[in-house]
Amino acid sequence: MLRIVIPAHNEAQVIGRLLGQLVATAEEGEFDILVVANGCNDNTAEVAAAFGPPVRVLSVPVASKREALAAGNRAANGFPRFYVDADVELRAEDVRELGQALQRPGVLAVSPERTLAMTGRRWPIRWYYDVWARLPEVEQGLFGRGVIGVSEAGYARVAAMPPVLADDLVASLVFSPAERVIVPGTMVTVHTPRTFADLLRVRTRAAMGVNEIERTEDAPDSTARTRPADLVRMASRDVRLAPRVALFLGVALLARARARRVAARHHDSEWLRAESSRTGPAVDGDQRHANGKYSTIR
Repeated sequence: MLRIVIPAHNEAQVIGRLLGQLVATAEEGEFDILVVANGCNDNTAEVAAAFGPPVRVLSVPVASKREALAAGNRAANGFPRFYVDADVELRAEDVRELGQALQRPGVLAVSPERTLAMTGRRWPIRWYYDVWARLPEVEQGLFGRGVIGVSEAGYARVAAMPPVLADDLVASLVFSPAERVIVPGTMVTVHTPRTFADLLRVRTRAAMGVNEIERTEDAPDSTARTRPADLVRMASRDVRLAPRVALFLGVALLARARARRVAARHHDSEWLRAESSRTGPAVDGDQRHANGKYSTIR
């Protein structure tokens, strides 16, 4: 049995899109899908519960992804185990292939390749992610995909790390390149922000997560920060990318400045998320591969 933990805070608009794809071809007893509704004031739990088995719904009163993951881990007995963001799209067949990859000797953690949903996004959003998708660390890491699967040994490695905001980044950094695998042929659709304001919110949260890792004792040493040399190399290889690199750098610097201000005010960054990516028409299965395939990104 494959265990899937889905933390969900006010995800009523999109949780059905994910669950529909997971249960569409699920065989009896194949999946145990745990939707952990945390601090919801919408009908996320009701939407998820309507799918019936193999979906189970847990509820925690506080709006916290950390608490949701903890509750999901307590309820999920066995491995392999997958952690899936509620706003992505993932098919049952992709989960099966990821589970098979975790049975290979030495493989402790896996993630799928990725498609970015860019339909209806304005040029600053498209330009930003065009650069983002090409960064070496982005191409190699498990983070930012919305899906991470671990074996029992992989889970033990992650569970030993201190709790931090950027849980997916830590879950990538604790594994060596040989221990983590982006499984070819598997795919997740990630819905990007639709507005520049939401892009800044998402990147501010990411910057805060990196800052927290760097100052947390016993956290991984590397935080996979973007290296200026990578941006220079990218622009020099293709001069057409130069304006996009400039925009990317501007967004990164602005997000880091905002992250420092938010931290100085002791504000909670838990839900600095892109609400705009949770609205608009859903991307269907055929569109998944038409929106541009990026093998790996954050």
